[in-house]
Amino acid sequence: MRRLSLLLGLGLLTGCAGGHPAKFVVFFTQNSTQLDTPAQTVISQAAQRALSGKGTVRVEGYAAASKDLSADELLAIDRAKIVARQLAVDGVDASRIRQQPRGPVNNEDGALASRRVEIEVTRN
Repeated sequence: MRRLSLLLGLGLLTGCAGGHPAKFVVFFTQNSTQLDTPAQTVISQAAQRALSGKGTVRVEGYAAASKDLSADELLAIDRAKIVARQLAVDGVDASRIRQQPRGPVNNEDGALASRRVEIEVTRN
């Protein structure tokens, strides 16, 4: 519940950013690409923001660094693809979405910051 509140609060704060790029953060469980309800809520908020303008939507995927960096990089790519696909399902034109996997992050094993996708919506 605390995580849901944090995610919804973050989404609301980013929605108040005015003309500046808005950032939204989608969190995943360790080694997962599954979108849970809080993740879908954040993506929906990002899509609504994107639909209110004509700017670009940048999607950056992250994963924790482990012994298999290739698998970690694929996980980051897959997370970005899943989020980009959901943005398109929510109505964002796929031509406006730019995916940028960031790959493995040297962080605590499984730390929340390394299990995320960041969405940045610019308005033009």
